Amino acid sequence: MVNQIVKNKWAVMLLLILGIGSSPLRAQQDKMFSQYMFNMMALNPAYAGSRDVLSASALYRNQYTGINGPQTATFTMDMPLNRERVGVGLQLYGDKFGEAQEAGAFASYAFRIKVGQKSTLALGLQGGASSFTWNLANVKTGPDGQIDPAFAQNVSKILPNFGTGIYLSNDRSYLSLSVPRLIKNKLSEYATTNSASELRRHAYLAAGFVVGITPGIKMKPSMLVKYAEGAPIGFDGNINFWFADRIAIGVSARRNQFSSFTTYSTDALVGMLEVQLTDQFRFGYAYDHTMNGLQSIAPSSHEIMLRYEFGFGKNRILTPRYF
Repeated sequence: MVNQIVKNKWAVMLLLILGIGSSPLRAQQDKMFSQYMFNMMALNPAYAGSRDVLSASALYRNQYTGINGPQTATFTMDMPLNRERVGVGLQLYGDKFGEAQEAGAFASYAFRIKVGQKSTLALGLQGGASSFTWNLANVKTGPDGQIDPAFAQNVSKILPNFGTGIYLSNDRSYLSLSVPRLIKNKLSEYATTNSASELRRHAYLAAGFVVGITPGIKMKPSMLVKYAEGAPIGFDGNINFWFADRIAIGVSARRNQFSSFTTYSTDALVGMLEVQLTDQFRFGYAYDHTMNGLQSIAPSSHEIMLRYEFGFGKNRILTPRYF
């Protein structure tokens, strides 16, 4: 089956479009980021305000470049309020893959509780809406002109949703657990099984810490576990090395679990670079080397991250922020 998909780029697109909300395909629906540790607002609303300043981040991902795969852009802003007891944030995003497009906006609120001299526990909520558009009528499903019922008409919907999460952090480590979307919205009235296509809930567990190796070198491991209802578990493992708190080089491995729950496959190997250009401005780049069945036609993905933090000159940041 994989060989047939590799031979036909349109088949890959059709499979992914049909896989949105389709239980038999057991696919994850949420956006995927290699630099998840620098885009936590997209995963957990409780992250809002955790950097103690007004922070703005932009991230662009071009996935599976050989087949004009998904292109995703996100922009997030967050800041603390009320003597850092509260965090608020905003997330805007857009995603396009072939004839499928999605755009959304979510506002976040985090209630922050001091649980130690340097540790904070945040409880977060977010709410917003997403616009989904599928120009399915433009897709050719067969050479003989026959129309697949799943592609008979275009789909356009605006769907509200909300999510929640918890975030425990200090200046050296963090632990995050979140479900960004709790409502299982219907995406299409066309049913490939006994139920209509719908958004599935996704849960994310992330953790990381930083430890000094020498006065000028720090090691920062992190991991992300992803679960979607009806889909196997995904796992990202990452390790970065920071040099003089200015340059970081890292590697990641993304692995997916098969339905047997005992076998894993490597989806991608990732190389990462971060540069703290100034005290306020950070640049990040990630290169994904595809390791799954699409490797021959889509060998790579690329991701760029920019972050700017306001208020650094006011001594609001006492130590470098690694998370």
